[in-house]
Amino acid sequence: MKRNFVDLWEISPEEGWSILQDALSIKRGIDKERYLEGKNIALYFTKPSTRTRVSFEVAIAQLGGNTIFLQENSLQVSRGEDLKDTARTLSRYVDGIVIRTDSHKKLEEFAKYSDIPVINALTDMAHPCQILSDIFTLYEVFGEDVRSIKIAYVGDGNNVCNTWLVGAGLFGLKLFVATPEGYEPSSLYYQAGEDLCKITGGSIYLTTNPVEAVRDAHVVYTDVWVSMNQDRKEEKLQALRPYQVNKELLSYAKPEVKVMHCLPAKKGEEITEEVFESYADFIFTQAENRLHTQKALLKFLFSTST
Repeated sequence: MKRNFVDLWEISPEEGWSILQDALSIKRGIDKERYLEGKNIALYFTKPSTRTRVSFEVAIAQLGGNTIFLQENSLQVSRGEDLKDTARTLSRYVDGIVIRTDSHKKLEEFAKYSDIPVINALTDMAHPCQILSDIFTLYEVFGEDVRSIKIAYVGDGNNVCNTWLVGAGLFGLKLFVATPEGYEPSSLYYQAGEDLCKITGGSIYLTTNPVEAVRDAHVVYTDVWVSMNQDRKEEKLQALRPYQVNKELLSYAKPEVKVMHCLPAKKGEEITEEVFESYADFIFTQAENRLHTQKALLKFLFSTST
C-alpha cells in the first residue's frame, strides 16, 4: 500500500519520532544508504520555491534518485486536462511526486487518483514538510525534552500555523498560538491537533494576546503575514502589527529563547531586521534541516509503500 504525506496526521506519533531519529543519523553521516537508487521522483510546482525545491532535489539526488521538475504551464492540465488523468498518467512514469500548489483540494484529488506516494510541498492549508523539519530542529537542540518546553507561534493563522497545531499534537508538544481576531488557524487543523494531544499528552492554547503566548517561551516562531498569491491588504497588516517579533516582545520570553522563521522573511513586518540577524544562525540551521528531514521522510515513505 502506498503512503502519502499530504497532511502531518498521515503518520503516527511513533512513525514521526522514528523519522526524526533517522534525520539525525542522516545529518550526522551515520546513515549514508541510497534509499532511492533507480527511482524517478517528479516535482510538480505551481508556486515559486527556493528552499523546498532545492532541498528536495538535493535530497533525492543524494539518496540515489532522479528528479523531473514540472511546472503547471508546461503540462496539459493547464489546457484543461483532468487532474485525475494527469495523476494516473504520471503514476505510470515516475515512482513518487512532490507537489506545491495553492489548492489543498487539488492535492487531495491528485493523491486520490495517484498510484504512487504523493508529498505535500506546501498548499494553502498545510506545510507538513516544513513543520516536520522544524520539530526536528528543536529535537536536535532539546532532545526528547522538546515535549516539556514552551513553543510560541505569533502572527497569521496560515498554513504553517495550521500544521504546527497538528505537529504539537503528533509529538506531544506544548504550543501557544497568538493570532488576531479574524486571522485564526483552521478549526479543522485545530481539532486534529487536539485529538492527537489526547493521545500524546501535548497541549494547544489559542490566544489573541502575543505577550501571553511569548511569556516564558523557550521558542518563538513567526512567518510572513502575507502568503504567496494573497493580496497585501492594509487591514490585515494593521491587525498583525502588534504580533511583530521584536526586542520588546522577546523580553517576555526566556533569556535563552530560540527564534524560528520558515523563510522567506519580510523584515520590518513579522520580524525586525535586528532580531532576525541576532538569530540568523539558528534560522538558517532550521532551513538546512529541511534537507536532512526530507531525506528521512523519503526513506520512510519508500520503505513503507508497497
